[in-house]
Amino acid sequence: MARYVALVDGKPGAYGVTISDLPGCTSGGSTTGEALRNAAEAARLWAEDAIADGEELPQPRSAESLRANPEVAAAIDEAAQARGLTRSALLASAAREKIESGR
Repeated sequence: MARYVALVDGKPGAYGVTISDLPGCTSGGSTTGEALRNAAEAARLWAEDAIADGEELPQPRSAESLRANPEVAAAIDEAAQARGLTRSALLASAAREKIESGR
């Protein structure tokens, strides 16, 4: 099973999710948990449409590979700067929030 990295951004009440390896695949929700659940559904629908159109699914990239991508790094840095955090602090807080949500 392919596992794609989802990037979550936002604030309580309005979170957005993008899946860089699936161009145009985005979702959102009022909590990170809801946004990620909606993103899983969006990814499933994206893949179904691609397969129906005879397209191959893109290979998922690792989180390390995505962080090395200048466009992704810029998005992460922008989100961190908006919150007055470093990139590492933003990623750590996102991981902590995910762990604490139990999902």
